Amino acid sequence: MAVDVVMPQMGESIFEGTITKWLKKPGDKVERDEPLFEISTDKVDAEIPSPTAGVLKEIKIPEGHTVPIQTVVAVIDGAGTATVSEPTPAPAPAAAKPAATPSPVAPAANPAPAASAPSPAVPAPAAVPASAAERIHSSPLVRRLAKEHGVDLASLEGTGAGGRITKQDIEAVIAAQSGAAPAAPAVSAGPAPSAAVRPAPPPPPPAPAAAPGVPAVHGSQFVPTLQVGVPRERIYFGNYEIQPLSVMRQKIAEHMVASKHVSPHVYSVDEIDMTKVAAIRAKAKAEFEQRYETKLTFMPFFVKAAVSGLRAYPTLNASLDGTNVVLHKEINIGMAVALDWGLIVPVIKSADEKNLLGIQRTLNDLAERARTKKLKPEEVQEGTFSITNPGVFGGLFGLPVISQPNVGILGLGAIEKRPVVVDDAIAIRSMCYVTLSYDHRVVDGAIAHQFLHKVKETLENWSEPLV
Repeated sequence: MAVDVVMPQMGESIFEGTITKWLKKPGDKVERDEPLFEISTDKVDAEIPSPTAGVLKEIKIPEGHTVPIQTVVAVIDGAGTATVSEPTPAPAPAAAKPAATPSPVAPAANPAPAASAPSPAVPAPAAVPASAAERIHSSPLVRRLAKEHGVDLASLEGTGAGGRITKQDIEAVIAAQSGAAPAAPAVSAGPAPSAAVRPAPPPPPPAPAAAPGVPAVHGSQFVPTLQVGVPRERIYFGNYEIQPLSVMRQKIAEHMVASKHVSPHVYSVDEIDMTKVAAIRAKAKAEFEQRYETKLTFMPFFVKAAVSGLRAYPTLNASLDGTNVVLHKEINIGMAVALDWGLIVPVIKSADEKNLLGIQRTLNDLAERARTKKLKPEEVQEGTFSITNPGVFGGLFGLPVISQPNVGILGLGAIEKRPVVVDDAIAIRSMCYVTLSYDHRVVDGAIAHQFLHKVKETLENWSEPLV
């Protein structure tokens, strides 16, 4: 019996996924719940298990293609005796789109097939009720873009699965609003695009020239560029190798550019004497690991100190929604985890309700599952504040980029022994630089430094029990 393998929905706000790697090939035997392929979404990377035992008969969607949820990506013969089909060389569904590949050829030389077809950016008739906006499927990115550019999602007809409004739909509307949507140019005679294939939106208008190092801005549209001010042909010279960005790196790039564009970043730095915490940890870590079967690191101490700071100064445990500041009652700490293929920020939910042992166990669990691609979408959502630790790699300190929609992120430097002045005498102490990046739309320098002082005071006068 043939069993279809479909693209799963990895969260209620996720409507498509990119197949990054097939772990089996046609003809291979698979067991039920055995990892079959890897996907990447705008939330997590994950391994997808086989829904049944049998033989992988056919791969319908190759690696590197993005398809809507519930799309059949492969077929498994449950009996294990069927003839094996070769992988489909090209994506079968119309929505599947290949990953972008850098090319030294100027993009203007390529024809624009969308010019001969109606643009998906044309708003739907005004008869669509405003209340329908609540029922329209769209991703958080699409909703953010619509809000930034004043686009009413209820007036649009989505071209994605189930009428979902896609990023391409909203970008086409933004381009049309800016008046930069070009008139249909004369196109050389050739075969018309297939009716089954959705026309691609027109290419974005070229950004005006900008000074080196300054992002190009076109109207209200932010256009990130590579080596701004440097002609494209000068990027390719001598011996070089082109490596396309992975899906995760593309998402990281998108989020970081958006964060720097949206939030005016300001940075504050302080220095903390970690001698007392270092002594407590050194004395207890062997027994702690033996009793609770988990290592005791410095990170839960910093999390508890951050919780104390956020309780005292809740402005940093907030998000900005237009002209409204959303003060979160829960304290959910996002922890940046470095992976071999990128970076992800799983969230310690209700960190203010956990003791040091609970935080350490949660940290270890989230970090391990992040590295093995076992995180669930909800475990990287709803963070209210973030912490990153460049110090674990020997960094003295860093100036991290805020993880949206937070208004602050704490950066931890390396803990190292240095000579400092204590009571008018030089002493050797375990010192650590900490930095706070904060959104100046919401947080002022006075609050930022008071928060850092609270974190410093908590760590230098540590009094909480370990369990």
